[in-house]
Amino acid sequence: MEQYLIVCPLVFLAGLIDSIAGGGGLISLPAYLIAGVPPHIALGTNKTSSSMGTVVSAAKLAKNGFVDRRTAVPGGLCAVAGAIVGATISLYVEDTVITHMMIVILPVVAFYVLRSRTLGESEKTGTLTGGRLIGAVCGIGLVMGIYDGFYGPGTGTFLLLLLTGLAHLDTRRAAGTTKVMNLSSNLAALATFLINGKVYYSLGLVSGLFCIAGHYIGSSLVVRGGRRVVRPMILVVLCILFGKLALGF
Repeated sequence: MEQYLIVCPLVFLAGLIDSIAGGGGLISLPAYLIAGVPPHIALGTNKTSSSMGTVVSAAKLAKNGFVDRRTAVPGGLCAVAGAIVGATISLYVEDTVITHMMIVILPVVAFYVLRSRTLGESEKTGTLTGGRLIGAVCGIGLVMGIYDGFYGPGTGTFLLLLLTGLAHLDTRRAAGTTKVMNLSSNLAALATFLINGKVYYSLGLVSGLFCIAGHYIGSSLVVRGGRRVVRPMILVVLCILFGKLALGF
């Protein structure tokens, strides 16, 4: 019960943040580790809850016309391929390495997630079209899919920043494409962890319901342009989680 009390509220907050600006894994993955879930199982269980939540926000954005199939479909397919590779590699990494990686990578990823003042909202767009645009989106999907499968936190925000900065998508198309690619990589990584028995089913499904609630509320804020509200929450929660993880060593 203690694990549920620790994980579920934090996963709700992670879903809320992830649906708005990405980076929810910066909160949810440390939450599982703090609750005592073994690292590899934490990775798989985190994919369970995050996949459930991302389905909701992706569907809501699609319903509101944010998803452009011309970029989302090829990007999603490349993200699937990358995530399978990344998740498979992570299975061969020792538990202690994953735990210590969190201590090192959490502040680094957090820095890049928070680096853009508007979290991708005001990035300038360019004129990439046709094959160049699809190539850029596919390259981003493959690389970020590998990262998401292997580790994950910050993937949504990295996708948003890369799609606006490198692929030059406008914020609206980038937000929808990001969700499709992130959902694709989540499901592919989850399937890999499921096949290898690295998922805590009951905790993952229950926390997934909280993640769904967070994504539902957060995606409504995206549609209304509420991206800026998450920055103070991210900063406070990340400081708390990092302190707790660091003190654990």
